[in-house]
Amino acid sequence: MKYIDEFRDPQLARRLVEEIRSTVTRPWALMEVCGGQTHTIIRHGIDQLLPEQVELIHGPGCPVCVTPLEVIDKALEIASRPEVIFCSFGDMLRVPGSGRDLFRVRSEGGDVRVVYSPLDALKIAQQNPEREVVFFGIGFETTAPPNAMTVYQARRLGIRNFSLLVSHVRVPPAIEAIMQSPDCRVQAFLAAGHVCSVMGVGEYPELAERFGVPIVVTGFEPLDILEGVRRTVAQLERGEHMVDNAYPRAVRPEGNPAALAMLEDVFEVADRTWRGIGVIPGSGWRLSPRYRDYDAEYRFSVTGIDTREPAQCRSGEVLQGLLKPHECEVFGTTCTPRTPLGATMVSSEGACAAYYLYRRLDMKKSAPVEVSSVG
Repeated sequence: MKYIDEFRDPQLARRLVEEIRSTVTRPWALMEVCGGQTHTIIRHGIDQLLPEQVELIHGPGCPVCVTPLEVIDKALEIASRPEVIFCSFGDMLRVPGSGRDLFRVRSEGGDVRVVYSPLDALKIAQQNPEREVVFFGIGFETTAPPNAMTVYQARRLGIRNFSLLVSHVRVPPAIEAIMQSPDCRVQAFLAAGHVCSVMGVGEYPELAERFGVPIVVTGFEPLDILEGVRRTVAQLERGEHMVDNAYPRAVRPEGNPAALAMLEDVFEVADRTWRGIGVIPGSGWRLSPRYRDYDAEYRFSVTGIDTREPAQCRSGEVLQGLLKPHECEVFGTTCTPRTPLGATMVSSEGACAAYYLYRRLDMKKSAPVEVSSVG
């Protein structure tokens, strides 16, 4: 299968690991930004294949995980209203709010539906003109263009019973916030290839220069990750800090012009709260004034939300790369995919979910994984 099997070749993986091993001379800490990359790393044991001097730190690149609790609680309140059909991707249904989740709302009679595209929600609005249809629009720069296009289409077609509950976040401000943290140990970043396929790489050189960190754009298959690590370690060893595109089959430096134009038309940059982290200036989007009528927060005027994070949950530290999931006292016991305390345990890109799914259940370093097991 083109672009799958080729990037899981164990012999090529072995060569990359050996090249990294022969290059590294001192400890380095690299952060992979994307939760999808985290799952690839844990699933294939890439962190255990690498020499001990190379540490991979898991970053806040799971959009479900960083959706703020207040927005989750607003979604639950809106979804509970009898006049509303609430549409969402499936990975949001188990994300806990202050006291329940969307599955619970549905069991209590709320009309909560799983869709596979925001355009599915728009079609539901067309088919149900007497109901209010709300789509839960979350994600990084990758999912923002189709959500923007859906709002654009709703306005163009005159569909008035559709709105978007927006919780979009942007990667570059998150990298800046991580580097400004007094507890930061990150010395380089593996940037998310799908984000850069939309946005390009134009925002990264200034960050690389200001903080003195290499930023290597990386894909999601095992060889993508290893090649990204190889290029990053080579820069670190040479004392360089440049932006390098290791994912040229999907990423152009300028990004996707059509998607960028749609984002500029429909959204405007705003401060955004990240769950477990706090407010990061300029790190999100909201609907621009000309599309404000399609903003569910304005349409439903949800106020008086009392948010309460579980005291035992340490997902904020996990999202900031300060804690590995299995170092949390309640990981795998009180907190499991069936009884999650935080979104990182239930999201398909959450670090805690990856550690639980692939049986990284204790703090002991597992035996090294054989390179031949990649894939």
